[in-house]
Amino acid sequence: MTMPTLVLASASPRRRQLLEMLHLPIVVQPADVQEIPLPREAPAAYSKRLARDKARAVPGLLVLGADTIVVLDDTILEKPVDADDAVRMLMMLQGRTHTVITSICLVANGREHEAVDETQVTFRAADEDWLRAYVATGEPLDKAGGYGIQGWGAALVERIEGDFFGVMGLPVRLVLALLADAGVEYRFGK
Repeated sequence: MTMPTLVLASASPRRRQLLEMLHLPIVVQPADVQEIPLPREAPAAYSKRLARDKARAVPGLLVLGADTIVVLDDTILEKPVDADDAVRMLMMLQGRTHTVITSICLVANGREHEAVDETQVTFRAADEDWLRAYVATGEPLDKAGGYGIQGWGAALVERIEGDFFGVMGLPVRLVLALLADAGVEYRFGK
């Protein structure tokens, strides 16, 4: 049986890369969803709602929505608005442990399948000049929390406890589990 085409409701090049790494047939159709937390909405509930809203916003028989946020002391750190905002976020994170929450929602034949990954990431201590040099690479400007663990941002990390791919923005093991739950079997090969 041929794997059906998966519609990725995200513009994230990292999510696309991870799905392509698995040789899943995909088409990218980013969802246009407003990303604003509701009053008193818990971070995990916010991320889960956004993943669901993204998956619902795009037509298709098999649609995957995802959302990644960084949480420090119940404060959500999303994508920085500019370089100064990225430095501000990184200064808050340096020398501390934070949580990266990635929620996914798979809409398959009108039915929703959801999962949430939470990974603890501890940053090394760093000074502001070093963090500004990292921000100057441009890498952190489109990433939750202002860093990318799969690039130069790896130099910021002391350790992770959990799923590396979840920190990148798409917990592969959970995607495969949701596909299986929806009756879509993943097979190795093209």
